Amino acid sequence: MSPQDVEQAAGETASPVRGARAGLAVAAVVVALEGAWLLAALPGAALVSDLGAMLVAGWAALACLAVARRHPTPLRRFWALLAATMALAALGRAVWTVQRLAGGDLPHTPLIGALFIAGLITGTAALLCAHSAPHTTVGRARTVLDGLIVGLALVPIGWVLVFRGVAAADLADPLRTLGLLYPMLDLMQLTILVAVAGRGRPVWRPMTLIGASLTLRAVADAGYVSLVAHGGYTAGHPIDLCWPLSYLLVGAATRYPPPPDQEGGDDTAESPLPPWWRVALPYLPVGGAIVAVVLARRPTGQTPQLIFVGMMALLAALAVRQGLAANENLRLVARLRRLAYTDQLTGLPNRLMFLRRLRLALRDDTPVAVLLLDLDGFKQVNDRFGHAMGDILLTGVAERMRAAVDGHGTVARLGGDEFAVLVERDRRVSPERLAQRLLTALEPSPDEEDVGVHPSASIGIAEYGPQHASHSDLLRDADIAMYAAKAAGKSAYRSCTAGLRESAVTRAELIADLRRAVDEGQLHLEFQPIVDLVTGTVRSAEALVRWRHPRLGTLYPGRFLPLAEETGLILPIDRWVIHEACRAAATWRDRVPETTVSVNIAAAHLRRPDLIATVTAATATAGLAPGALTLELTESALIEGSETVLERLRQLRELGIRISIDDFGTGYSSLSYLHRIPATELKIDRSFVARLDDDSRAYATVEMVTRLAGAFELSVVAEGVETERQHAAVAAIGCPRGQGYLYGRPGRPAAVGATVG
Repeated sequence: MSPQDVEQAAGETASPVRGARAGLAVAAVVVALEGAWLLAALPGAALVSDLGAMLVAGWAALACLAVARRHPTPLRRFWALLAATMALAALGRAVWTVQRLAGGDLPHTPLIGALFIAGLITGTAALLCAHSAPHTTVGRARTVLDGLIVGLALVPIGWVLVFRGVAAADLADPLRTLGLLYPMLDLMQLTILVAVAGRGRPVWRPMTLIGASLTLRAVADAGYVSLVAHGGYTAGHPIDLCWPLSYLLVGAATRYPPPPDQEGGDDTAESPLPPWWRVALPYLPVGGAIVAVVLARRPTGQTPQLIFVGMMALLAALAVRQGLAANENLRLVARLRRLAYTDQLTGLPNRLMFLRRLRLALRDDTPVAVLLLDLDGFKQVNDRFGHAMGDILLTGVAERMRAAVDGHGTVARLGGDEFAVLVERDRRVSPERLAQRLLTALEPSPDEEDVGVHPSASIGIAEYGPQHASHSDLLRDADIAMYAAKAAGKSAYRSCTAGLRESAVTRAELIADLRRAVDEGQLHLEFQPIVDLVTGTVRSAEALVRWRHPRLGTLYPGRFLPLAEETGLILPIDRWVIHEACRAAATWRDRVPETTVSVNIAAAHLRRPDLIATVTAATATAGLAPGALTLELTESALIEGSETVLERLRQLRELGIRISIDDFGTGYSSLSYLHRIPATELKIDRSFVARLDDDSRAYATVEMVTRLAGAFELSVVAEGVETERQHAAVAAIGCPRGQGYLYGRPGRPAAVGATVG
């Protein structure tokens, strides 16, 4: 868009705004002149009053019509109906003026009453089209009934306070029949506005001005009828100023912009709860109405007919309102049930519904099987692509599971990435066949395989039997089988057997014992020497943790460290190992200052912000130089490290702590991560060293890693050297250091310290 186009568009936008301001100023001047004229009781006050009201109402109609064209579509009907209301007010005043000039009296004719009622209808319809009004037919009907109840409740109150003499006054129709209803209908409309505008959102400024307009009109109508009933009104009375002033407020409301949620905001945002007074609003005046009925009774004990009719109408309105409330409550209960029993992301039954159906099935004493499915690697998808992609993945998994089960069971999402299938009664497909169908359905397509956004799944199957006392036992067995499927390599299914159940019990007991192992001193360290292959001297050792189990004897790391990592117990174990290893190394360095010690730490410790504090505290307490400690980390743990983890490793290197990459070559070896990780050492995995005797490719791998380490200025340790031929091979390749049973088995600190030299 050229600068000229921008300037022209700005001019076109500014022109209506300037015109609206000018129109408002002129209308305000008209109201001010009329007020001065009426208060001064100048000649022709009646005609001035009529003309002023017609002019301001007509201007307000045009202003509403103009703003309806500029505002967004949802608000156009609101302003158009207000324009019609103002036009009816102007027309009604014109008819009033003509009939008054022709008849010379106050023309309370059915035509004028009809125009007034029509204006009330269009005004009420406008309020129900406001941006904050209910969007359902039931909601709108409830709002109208709220206004009607308030208006009808005010009939006996108004009778007692203001209009007791209206029925006895010599008034022309329709004022005699509608005199009390005019202010009642005004208050009904005002109640609807309050109900619409006060739904828990910030009140839109035009609604405040329109509310002030309705209040002013209600006061004017009530005052007018009272004055006429008592013979105190003549055309041109100062109270006539209230009507054009109310029209002026409606016109002034057109100056404000649309509310934020009508200017491209989020229409799907949840509506806030209404305040308590909004809920109680239609019922507050009812108590006053009951008192007024008692006070309005004549000495004969009879209730005035108008009051009686009004109370009957009030009871009818209350009955309909309560009926709507009851219907809404039923709908709300149904919706709450859906929310309570349905997973909101996938639309599947949730855990609560699944357990309910499972209990019912067990109560019927019919064959029941549970398939428990857990996605493998779902956390990595969330971490790599974000939770939005994770949600898309879960939704897709739910759809595939529905299609695979195909009515042969109930699919549910239990939470997170855990799903379940309940198979009951007449099973046309066996649980094992169904599990295979699910695995097939969840296999990634070529596109999903390429981008890596589709994890595999592990499924556990448990069938109800004598060993299951409750539904929780059945779910426990399905969980046991599911973990067995994960242990089998994932993307598989397993059925729970007595052996698996026994293993799970043993595993749980072992975890419980492991929680006490650190505190009760059941752990101890052994150290395996690391040998300089050129000189044969021992200058370092790796700390290896052992567990003296009180019942099972000595347990090696492979038996309990995976459990420790799963349960988070690895953190206190790692801290203990670091402190003990530093203390042992400090005693060796008293004799050989060049001695170092290596300690394995878990990937979970890398993500801990207190890792540096733990290491520095251990070296300081033992009096060990930071350069004498090497932290060994697995290749996979380092590759999955975030920038925070890498920064933590850099800080450790700045302190002098050495970093070793353990089991190098078994993970996702990449030159790029060697550039990023501040490592000082590579440890060649024992699986390559073990094949050096008869596998040329293993020999080439060890040779390549050794050269690679030299290029990166990293030291190398060959792990698992057990034979002289393996020693000769790694020495010939040029690997500087080795570790394995050939050089020494793990032993106590004192025994290993004796070999250092």
